[in-house]
Amino acid sequence: MKIVSITTTPVLAPLPRPVRTASGTIERFPLVLIDLATDTGVEGRAYAAVYHAELLGALDQTVSALGGMICGLSLAPRDVHAYLQRRCRLFGLRGLTGVALGGLDMALWDAWARERGLPLARALGGELRPVRAYNSVGLYDAASVAEACAETRAAGYAGLKIKLGFPTLAEDLAAVRAARDALGPDLALMVDYNQSLNLPEALRRCEALDDEGLEWIEEPVAAQDLEGCARIAQAVRTPIQIGENFHGPVEMRAAIAARAMDLVMPDAQFIHGVTGWLEAAALAHAAGLPMSSHTFVEASAHLLCATPTAHWLEVMDAAGGLRRRPLDLRDGMITAPDLPGIGLEWVPEAVARYRA
Repeated sequence: MKIVSITTTPVLAPLPRPVRTASGTIERFPLVLIDLATDTGVEGRAYAAVYHAELLGALDQTVSALGGMICGLSLAPRDVHAYLQRRCRLFGLRGLTGVALGGLDMALWDAWARERGLPLARALGGELRPVRAYNSVGLYDAASVAEACAETRAAGYAGLKIKLGFPTLAEDLAAVRAARDALGPDLALMVDYNQSLNLPEALRRCEALDDEGLEWIEEPVAAQDLEGCARIAQAVRTPIQIGENFHGPVEMRAAIAARAMDLVMPDAQFIHGVTGWLEAAALAHAAGLPMSSHTFVEASAHLLCATPTAHWLEVMDAAGGLRRRPLDLRDGMITAPDLPGIGLEWVPEAVARYRA
């Protein structure tokens, strides 16, 4: 079975509400939809994401360019992945190139599993099962966070993650305490600084959060500052979570060696797709690290079923307004659809409406 074409569609996908972070607000999510076709009629679908609408055109062109490199190759995802790594060795696989590789790799594995008539989780040797899921939202102060908490409880999630990084520690603490009160004792609460603090301020704020009953504190300092992350993880009792900005398994391996985190959460795109995820899952297993997902909920719901130390599934549903099937959320858990591949199908009218 040969790859005959890669079609890309740039969209500004609708979100239930804007995602505000310490560094800016995402009103609509810039995505490149990827549709892969083979000479046997089997298709594969996935998408790549970039946080800035201004970069959407560049990502679309990068996915198309890498897609052109693999047309005519056999649909053997690991071999295609290795081929693209070799072709991109001089330029490297960080930034848009790595993002494009991750999106294409997910589409390759989707087609590979569809050809076998198996959900991706089963094709990878796992079994479809419910995975504990949390709602991931933006930056809300003490006065506004209750609404997000109420939506989280009503939807049936097992937890909620809010962004932090207000000008003062007092505002961070007030938002956390308001969220804790609104959620009640039975739902988990996570916080995410999105790399917004310097090391001294991160140590001060994270230590102050130690008695707030948090599931974890995420990315308090710059993702590449592994030494700083390690110092925080050693000093703070609350688990420190990083990983969404690992560009490939090599960077995760370095973070494990630096003891930079207590928990790990690769992004299916940035870790270089399904191929990279499987290597990352093996690294987490060897290190005894609980491994969660970052965004890409459709693929991640399958991948966590093939992850020995699976922990939490993040739900920031970037493609939800374009996807035919809703998420199967029950009793705080999400189960991937029992359909061939990832189970991702677009709604053509929605894609046309939000096409960039």
